[in-house]
Amino acid sequence: MRLYRCAKCKERIRGDINTVGIQCTNCGTKMFYKERPNIKKDIKNE
Repeated sequence: MRLYRCAKCKERIRGDINTVGIQCTNCGTKMFYKERPNIKKDIKNE
């Protein structure tokens, strides 16, 4: 299970990546963004 955010109403949706045709229960749209954690990445310059 992954956490997605609706592109229209910003509602959080839990969905399986193998599920086809997931739809927002709040507004009915089918466009989602994948939730990504806010992690700081350090890049070393050599």
